[in-house]
Amino acid sequence: GTSEEVAPPLQQSFMIPKKEINMVSDMAKWKRSQAYADYMGFILTLNEGVRGKKLTCEYKVSEPIEKLVALLNTLDRWIDETPPVDQPSRFGNKAFRTWYAKLDQEAEKLVATVIPKHLADAAPEVAVYLKESVGNSTRIDYGTGHEAAFAAFLCCLCKIGVLRVDDQMAIVFKVFNRYLEVMRKLQKTYRMEPAGSQGVWGLDDFQFLPFIWGSSQLIDHPNLEPRHFVDEKVVNENHKDFMFLECILFITEMKTGPFAEHSNQLWNISAVPSWSKVNQGLIRMYKAE
Repeated sequence: GTSEEVAPPLQQSFMIPKKEINMVSDMAKWKRSQAYADYMGFILTLNEGVRGKKLTCEYKVSEPIEKLVALLNTLDRWIDETPPVDQPSRFGNKAFRTWYAKLDQEAEKLVATVIPKHLADAAPEVAVYLKESVGNSTRIDYGTGHEAAFAAFLCCLCKIGVLRVDDQMAIVFKVFNRYLEVMRKLQKTYRMEPAGSQGVWGLDDFQFLPFIWGSSQLIDHPNLEPRHFVDEKVVNENHKDFMFLECILFITEMKTGPFAEHSNQLWNISAVPSWSKVNQGLIRMYKAE
Protein backbone atom coordinates (compact mmCIF):
# COMPACT_ATOMS: atom_id res chain seq x y z
CA GLY A 1 0.00 0.00 0.00
CA THR A 2 0.91 3.65 -0.04
CA SER A 3 2.84 5.25 2.79
CA GLU A 4 -0.37 6.99 3.88
CA GLU A 5 -2.05 3.65 4.62
CA VAL A 6 0.94 2.37 6.61
CA ALA A 7 1.65 5.32 8.89
CA PRO A 8 -1.28 6.85 10.76
CA PRO A 9 -1.28 10.62 11.21
CA LEU A 10 1.00 11.72 14.05
CA GLN A 11 -1.65 13.02 16.42
CA GLN A 12 -3.64 9.81 15.96
CA SER A 13 -0.76 7.60 17.15
CA PHE A 14 -0.20 9.83 20.17
CA MET A 15 -3.80 10.29 21.20
CA ILE A 16 -3.97 10.80 24.97
CA PRO A 17 -7.42 9.95 26.34
CA LYS A 18 -9.35 13.08 27.31
CA LYS A 19 -9.67 11.83 30.90
CA GLU A 20 -5.87 11.70 31.21
CA ILE A 21 -5.46 15.19 29.70
CA ASN A 22 -7.90 16.48 32.31
CA MET A 23 -5.99 14.67 35.07
CA VAL A 24 -2.72 16.23 33.93
CA SER A 25 -4.24 19.72 33.86
CA ASP A 26 -5.95 19.15 37.24
CA MET A 27 -2.59 18.10 38.64
CA ALA A 28 -0.89 21.21 37.25
CA LYS A 29 -3.69 23.36 38.71
CA TRP A 30 -3.39 21.66 42.10
CA LYS A 31 0.38 22.23 42.19
CA ARG A 32 -0.15 25.94 41.51
CA SER A 33 -2.91 26.30 44.10
CA GLN A 34 -2.75 28.06 47.46
CA ALA A 35 -3.99 24.85 49.12
CA TYR A 36 -1.01 22.89 47.75
CA ALA A 37 1.40 25.61 48.92
CA ASP A 38 -0.20 25.63 52.38
CA TYR A 39 -0.27 21.84 52.70
CA MET A 40 3.30 21.20 51.47
CA GLY A 41 4.55 24.22 53.41
CA PHE A 42 3.02 22.73 56.56
CA ILE A 43 4.59 19.29 55.94
CA LEU A 44 8.02 20.80 55.24
CA THR A 45 7.92 23.22 58.18
CA LEU A 46 7.26 20.28 60.51
CA ASN A 47 10.01 18.34 58.73
CA GLU A 48 12.49 21.05 59.72
CA GLY A 49 11.00 21.38 63.20
CA VAL A 50 11.73 17.76 64.18
CA ARG A 51 15.12 17.50 62.49
CA GLY A 52 17.62 15.69 64.72
CA LYS A 53 15.12 15.47 67.64
CA LYS A 54 13.98 12.35 69.53
CA LEU A 55 10.34 11.56 70.30
CA THR A 56 11.36 11.48 73.98
CA CYS A 57 12.99 14.93 74.05
CA GLU A 58 11.42 17.85 75.92
CA TYR A 59 9.13 20.29 74.10
CA LYS A 60 6.34 22.74 74.85
CA VAL A 61 2.85 21.24 75.18
CA SER A 62 0.11 23.88 74.83
CA GLU A 63 -3.54 23.56 75.85
CA PRO A 64 -4.81 22.93 72.28
CA ILE A 65 -2.25 20.10 71.94
CA GLU A 66 -3.55 18.53 75.17
CA LYS A 67 -7.11 18.85 73.86
CA LEU A 68 -6.18 17.16 70.56
CA VAL A 69 -4.61 14.25 72.44
CA ALA A 70 -7.79 13.98 74.54
CA LEU A 71 -9.83 13.88 71.29
CA LEU A 72 -7.66 11.02 69.97
CA ASN A 73 -7.95 9.23 73.33
CA THR A 74 -11.73 9.35 72.90
CA LEU A 75 -11.45 7.71 69.46
CA ASP A 76 -9.22 5.05 71.04
CA ARG A 77 -11.76 4.40 73.82
CA TRP A 78 -14.53 3.96 71.24
CA ILE A 79 -12.51 1.14 69.64
CA ASP A 80 -12.53 -0.68 73.01
CA GLU A 81 -16.28 -0.10 73.25
CA THR A 82 -16.87 -1.46 69.71
CA PRO A 83 -15.37 -4.95 69.50
CA PRO A 84 -15.10 -6.71 66.12
CA VAL A 85 -18.10 -8.83 65.11
CA ASP A 86 -18.06 -12.46 63.97
CA GLN A 87 -18.20 -12.58 60.19
CA PRO A 88 -17.10 -14.98 57.44
CA SER A 89 -14.56 -12.65 55.76
CA ARG A 90 -11.29 -12.17 57.58
CA PHE A 91 -10.68 -8.58 56.46
CA GLY A 92 -12.83 -5.47 56.77
CA ASN A 93 -14.69 -6.13 60.01
CA LYS A 94 -18.12 -4.49 59.83
CA ALA A 95 -17.87 -3.23 63.42
CA PHE A 96 -15.72 -0.45 61.95
CA ARG A 97 -18.90 1.02 60.44
CA THR A 98 -20.46 1.23 63.91
CA TRP A 99 -17.32 2.92 65.24
CA TYR A 100 -17.26 5.31 62.27
CA ALA A 101 -20.96 6.21 62.64
CA LYS A 102 -20.18 7.42 66.15
CA LEU A 103 -17.37 9.65 64.86
CA ASP A 104 -19.59 10.91 62.06
CA GLN A 105 -22.17 11.94 64.63
CA GLU A 106 -19.78 13.42 67.21
CA ALA A 107 -17.01 14.95 65.03
CA GLU A 108 -18.22 18.57 65.23
CA LYS A 109 -18.61 18.36 69.01
CA LEU A 110 -15.13 16.85 69.33
CA VAL A 111 -13.60 19.61 67.22
CA ALA A 112 -15.51 22.24 69.21
CA THR A 113 -13.64 21.07 72.33
CA VAL A 114 -10.33 21.98 70.68
CA ILE A 115 -11.11 25.40 69.21
CA PRO A 116 -11.96 28.54 71.23
CA LYS A 117 -15.56 29.80 71.34
CA HIS A 118 -14.95 32.79 69.06
CA LEU A 119 -13.88 30.37 66.30
CA ALA A 120 -16.84 28.01 66.78
CA ASP A 121 -18.08 28.67 63.23
CA ALA A 122 -15.00 26.86 61.88
CA ALA A 123 -15.89 23.56 63.61
CA PRO A 124 -18.18 22.10 60.88
CA GLU A 125 -15.59 22.72 58.16
CA VAL A 126 -12.58 21.50 60.16
CA ALA A 127 -14.54 18.42 61.33
CA VAL A 128 -14.82 17.16 57.73
CA TYR A 129 -11.04 16.62 57.65
CA LEU A 130 -11.17 14.70 60.93
CA LYS A 131 -13.91 12.41 59.59
CA GLU A 132 -11.94 11.81 56.40
CA SER A 133 -8.77 10.93 58.32
CA VAL A 134 -9.73 7.55 59.79
CA GLY A 135 -10.52 5.46 56.72
CA ASN A 136 -13.52 4.74 54.52
CA SER A 137 -16.56 3.20 56.21
CA THR A 138 -18.00 1.69 53.01
CA ARG A 139 -14.83 -0.08 51.90
CA ILE A 140 -13.42 -0.47 55.44
CA ASP A 141 -10.01 0.59 54.21
CA TYR A 142 -7.36 3.10 55.21
CA GLY A 143 -4.43 4.64 53.32
CA THR A 144 -2.17 7.63 52.80
CA GLY A 145 -5.05 9.78 51.52
CA HIS A 146 -6.72 9.42 54.92
CA GLU A 147 -3.40 10.24 56.59
CA ALA A 148 -3.21 13.39 54.39
CA ALA A 149 -6.68 14.40 55.62
CA PHE A 150 -5.39 14.33 59.21
CA ALA A 151 -2.40 16.47 58.23
CA ALA A 152 -4.86 18.86 56.51
CA PHE A 153 -6.96 18.87 59.72
CA LEU A 154 -3.89 20.00 61.69
CA CYS A 155 -2.96 22.48 58.95
CA CYS A 156 -6.46 24.04 59.21
CA LEU A 157 -6.02 24.40 62.98
CA CYS A 158 -2.77 26.28 62.26
CA LYS A 159 -4.44 28.48 59.66
CA ILE A 160 -7.17 29.59 62.08
CA GLY A 161 -4.56 30.21 64.81
CA VAL A 162 -5.45 27.39 67.23
CA LEU A 163 -2.00 25.83 66.78
CA ARG A 164 1.05 28.10 66.68
CA VAL A 165 4.64 28.07 65.46
CA ASP A 166 5.99 26.93 68.82
CA ASP A 167 3.65 23.90 68.74
CA GLN A 168 5.65 22.36 65.87
CA MET A 169 7.37 19.56 67.76
CA ALA A 170 4.27 18.73 69.79
CA ILE A 171 2.17 18.54 66.59
CA VAL A 172 4.39 15.74 65.29
CA PHE A 173 5.59 14.03 68.48
CA LYS A 174 2.46 14.28 70.60
CA VAL A 175 -0.56 14.65 68.30
CA PHE A 176 0.50 12.94 65.07
CA ASN A 177 2.23 10.15 66.95
CA ARG A 178 -0.92 9.52 69.00
CA TYR A 179 -2.96 9.57 65.77
CA LEU A 180 -0.66 6.85 64.36
CA GLU A 181 -1.18 4.71 67.47
CA VAL A 182 -4.96 4.98 67.11
CA MET A 183 -4.81 4.21 63.36
CA ARG A 184 -2.66 1.13 64.00
CA LYS A 185 -5.19 -0.04 66.56
CA LEU A 186 -8.02 0.51 64.04
CA GLN A 187 -6.09 -1.39 61.36
CA LYS A 188 -5.43 -4.32 63.71
CA THR A 189 -8.85 -4.44 65.39
CA TYR A 190 -11.00 -4.20 62.25
CA ARG A 191 -8.47 -5.77 59.84
CA MET A 192 -8.74 -2.79 57.51
CA GLU A 193 -7.71 -3.15 53.87
CA PRO A 194 -4.96 -0.84 52.55
CA ALA A 195 -6.56 1.90 50.43
CA GLY A 196 -4.98 2.44 47.01
CA SER A 197 -2.07 0.20 47.97
CA GLN A 198 0.68 -0.24 45.41
CA GLY A 199 1.61 -3.52 47.04
CA VAL A 200 5.32 -4.23 46.85
CA TRP A 201 5.92 -0.97 44.90
CA GLY A 202 4.54 1.21 47.68
CA LEU A 203 6.54 2.46 50.63
CA ASP A 204 4.02 1.17 53.16
CA ASP A 205 0.41 -0.05 53.00
CA PHE A 206 -0.93 2.60 55.35
CA GLN A 207 1.39 5.56 56.12
CA PHE A 208 3.85 7.94 54.47
CA LEU A 209 4.38 11.07 56.59
CA PRO A 210 6.03 9.34 59.58
CA PHE A 211 8.74 8.10 57.19
CA ILE A 212 9.41 11.68 56.07
CA TRP A 213 9.40 13.21 59.56
CA GLY A 214 11.02 10.09 61.01
CA SER A 215 13.96 10.29 58.59
CA SER A 216 14.37 13.99 59.48
CA GLN A 217 14.61 13.01 63.16
CA LEU A 218 17.55 10.75 62.30
CA ILE A 219 19.56 13.31 60.28
CA ASP A 220 23.11 13.59 61.69
CA HIS A 221 22.55 10.79 64.22
CA PRO A 222 26.00 9.84 65.57
CA ASN A 223 25.63 6.10 64.95
CA LEU A 224 22.31 5.14 63.37
CA GLU A 225 22.55 5.01 59.57
CA PRO A 226 19.86 4.07 57.03
CA ARG A 227 21.36 0.55 56.72
CA HIS A 228 20.59 -0.06 60.41
CA PHE A 229 16.79 0.13 60.22
CA VAL A 230 16.56 -3.38 58.76
CA ASP A 231 18.33 -4.72 61.85
CA GLU A 232 15.77 -6.10 64.31
CA LYS A 233 17.96 -5.40 67.37
CA VAL A 234 18.46 -1.73 66.39
CA VAL A 235 14.70 -1.30 65.84
CA ASN A 236 13.81 -2.91 69.18
CA GLU A 237 16.29 -0.74 71.08
CA ASN A 238 15.48 2.62 69.43
CA HIS A 239 11.87 2.62 68.24
CA LYS A 240 10.59 4.67 71.20
CA ASP A 241 12.82 7.55 70.12
CA PHE A 242 12.22 7.54 66.37
CA MET A 243 9.01 7.50 64.34
CA PHE A 244 10.69 5.83 61.38
CA LEU A 245 11.66 2.83 63.52
CA GLU A 246 8.16 2.66 65.06
CA CYS A 247 6.83 2.25 61.52
CA ILE A 248 9.35 -0.51 60.77
CA LEU A 249 8.40 -2.30 64.00
CA PHE A 250 4.70 -2.20 63.07
CA ILE A 251 5.42 -3.58 59.57
CA THR A 252 7.43 -6.48 61.00
CA GLU A 253 4.59 -7.22 63.47
CA MET A 254 2.00 -7.27 60.69
CA LYS A 255 3.94 -9.03 57.92
CA THR A 256 5.78 -12.31 57.71
CA GLY A 257 8.68 -13.40 55.52
CA PRO A 258 11.91 -11.64 54.52
CA PHE A 259 11.80 -7.82 54.85
CA ALA A 260 13.31 -7.42 51.36
CA GLU A 261 10.29 -9.25 49.90
CA HIS A 262 7.34 -7.71 51.75
CA SER A 263 8.77 -4.15 51.91
CA ASN A 264 11.04 -3.88 48.90
CA GLN A 265 10.94 -0.08 48.58
CA LEU A 266 11.99 0.37 52.20
CA TRP A 267 14.67 -2.28 51.77
CA ASN A 268 16.04 -0.23 48.84
CA ILE A 269 16.02 2.93 50.98
CA SER A 270 18.26 1.18 53.52
CA ALA A 271 21.04 1.35 50.90
CA VAL A 272 20.91 5.17 50.71
CA PRO A 273 24.09 6.57 52.34
CA SER A 274 22.61 9.29 54.59
CA TRP A 275 19.37 10.21 56.35
CA SER A 276 19.29 13.63 54.69
CA LYS A 277 19.34 11.91 51.27
CA VAL A 278 16.56 9.56 52.47
CA ASN A 279 14.57 12.58 53.67
CA GLN A 280 14.97 14.49 50.38
CA GLY A 281 14.08 11.40 48.34
CA LEU A 282 10.93 10.73 50.39
CA ILE A 283 9.78 14.35 49.99
CA ARG A 284 10.19 14.05 46.21
CA MET A 285 8.32 10.74 46.24
CA TYR A 286 5.51 12.22 48.38
CA LYS A 287 5.03 15.17 46.00
CA ALA A 288 4.87 12.76 43.05
CA GLU A 289 2.39 10.47 44.81
